[in-house]
Amino acid sequence: MEFKEAKNKFVQTWGALGSQWGINKTMAQIHALLMVSNEPVSMEDIMEELQISRGNTSMNLKALMDWGIVYKEYKAGERREFFTAEKDLDELAVKISRERSKREIKPALKILKEVSTIEANNSEEEKHFIEQTSKLYDFVLKADNMLDKITEFNENWLGRLVLKIMK
Repeated sequence: MEFKEAKNKFVQTWGALGSQWGINKTMAQIHALLMVSNEPVSMEDIMEELQISRGNTSMNLKALMDWGIVYKEYKAGERREFFTAEKDLDELAVKISRERSKREIKPALKILKEVSTIEANNSEEEKHFIEQTSKLYDFVLKADNMLDKITEFNENWLGRLVLKIMK
């Protein structure tokens, strides 16, 4: 397989996987392209490589920067903006986990807390509903707390040292 074919296959596959971690296909494709590029890439080059519009490119680059996994870079003598992706996979995982928690888990926890604290009118159905939603709230809260601890551990210099030793 030639380099261009391999790169295209990776970008397309990463794009298809994007929905698994909460982003759209184009956003994931842009991220993939930037992640495997050895130098910062201009918006025009992204548009050409992926065959997408300026508006689509701009909107998805902004979203990736909001996630904290893509950065804008400037080159001396260039008027165009260039972009690069987070290359450290541990840091990338932490940022994605943190963003998904903020966008998905925290809102779900809020709803679970709200629905699990309703007043039961002594019907078995209502009691069962409260019991099950309370258990689900507790489980999701524990999972979210564990995720928070892992990301905090990775940010801690001692935690990073331990992780490097374990690799």
